[in-house]
Amino acid sequence: MSRLMWFKGEIVPVEDAKINVLSPTSQFGANVFEGLRAYWSDSDNQLYIFRLEEHLKRLERSVKMMKFNSPYCIEDYKRAILDVIKANNFKEDIAIRQTVFVDGQGSWMTKDNVDMFIAPIAKQRAYDSSIKPGYDCMISSWERINDNSMSPRIKVGANYINSRMGQLEALDNGFDSAIFLNSRKTVSEGPGSCFFMVRDGVLITPPLTASVLESVTRSTVLQIATEVLKLRVEEREIDRTELYIADEAFFCGTAVEIIPIRSVDRFVLNEGQEGSITKELKSKYFEVVRGTIKLGSDWLTPVY
Repeated sequence: MSRLMWFKGEIVPVEDAKINVLSPTSQFGANVFEGLRAYWSDSDNQLYIFRLEEHLKRLERSVKMMKFNSPYCIEDYKRAILDVIKANNFKEDIAIRQTVFVDGQGSWMTKDNVDMFIAPIAKQRAYDSSIKPGYDCMISSWERINDNSMSPRIKVGANYINSRMGQLEALDNGFDSAIFLNSRKTVSEGPGSCFFMVRDGVLITPPLTASVLESVTRSTVLQIATEVLKLRVEEREIDRTELYIADEAFFCGTAVEIIPIRSVDRFVLNEGQEGSITKELKSKYFEVVRGTIKLGSDWLTPVY
């Protein structure tokens, strides 16, 4: 059976979903999107979309800031996601890409001809720590985009060129990934992921004003840390050299989930092994997304 996606109001095989090559989404990255995950629960015989409402509210904010004249509302987004997952009959962990885009033969400032696609796909864990205990990262020479140029608060396709440049630079130099500094030269985030570190038992992450995406996973990790693990948490500016003397560090995001960092600029953290707090947070995270631990009352949306 062909993989199915929701495209312009219809559920079609992926190979039949086509856009105009001259469209603003194709030429200029004029699209906003959400990456979501849904996790299968054997005990409940149910597939749960994790924090759907928060993702859809963020998508609405992105549409607003890009000034797209979108014909869709949050209920449309939600109904379309549920319909296309059911059409594929997924009963396993999946990732979902939901994109609102500008089609037709417009320019980079076109507001109309706005439509949407939703593409779910089977997806297992982003990273296996048993193969390698963490990422080796470098501080990128590329500066993170900021609110006065291309706001990281908008989850727009064009913004990810910044992540592309940082990630490719890291790979070309023998690293697994990069860490961006912002215009104030303090730590921002990774390519498509938020950053956390641990120093003296305190979990620390840059504030939302440090040129970071208003991440759903970041807020989840903070809530797990404070409510489940009872950790002390700080949201504050982080200097570059603090990374070299951190006890632990990790990336988080819907796509990457939680990935340990074992070195920064060849400075090794925790003897190159995954830290105990990182490991505990990751374990609790997967219990939360599958519903074993209950946090938010509406964090899990059942599909079936």
